[in-house]
Amino acid sequence: MPKKEVPVDHLQQFLPPGTGAAVIDYLHQYKVHLTIAAERTSILGDYRHRTHHANHRISVNGNLNTYSFLITLLHEIAHLLTFEQYGNKVQAHGKEWKMIFGQLLQQFVRHKIFPADIEKELLQSLKNPAASSCAEEGLLRVLRNYDAKKSNHHLVEEIAPGTLFRIKDGRVFRKGEQLRKRFKCIEIKTGKMYLFSPVYEIELLPAG
Repeated sequence: MPKKEVPVDHLQQFLPPGTGAAVIDYLHQYKVHLTIAAERTSILGDYRHRTHHANHRISVNGNLNTYSFLITLLHEIAHLLTFEQYGNKVQAHGKEWKMIFGQLLQQFVRHKIFPADIEKELLQSLKNPAASSCAEEGLLRVLRNYDAKKSNHHLVEEIAPGTLFRIKDGRVFRKGEQLRKRFKCIEIKTGKMYLFSPVYEIELLPAG
């Protein structure tokens, strides 16, 4: 689906129950132009700060489950709050942003918004939130439990060495050995080797 601005009153359908009011307060207070984007493989969300000609702009992928959507939206709101406090004088994911993002997450964790498995992973990451909104491997694993199930879709770590798999851009790989935290995989068409995160989602191809 294309990007489209979302009326904040209809935002609740993308969020866990009981979170809409708190999120909408931030969007209203800072006059945020929020859009829901089609699935993007490289990012889950995006933030553009206000200028003399435009308001703050946030976009979030519309295919995320409600918990992933909320965490991603809070990630981008944290960028907004960091800009409001520090302008462009600090790093995008520096200590100032991490502190603000951690405080936002804590606000929602404190109200028992998340299931126990997600809450556990969030509590572990609160002191040093990742630069990517759902980047911690443990958090990615538990968030995936709340995705709509897709046939033949697995994480790289779940398939056996030598297995063929396809990624979202259509390229086909064969899984190889683990190198530290990542897996070496060979692209079938070119023979080039790539390193894959263990929690990268792929489509399993039939043997033979």
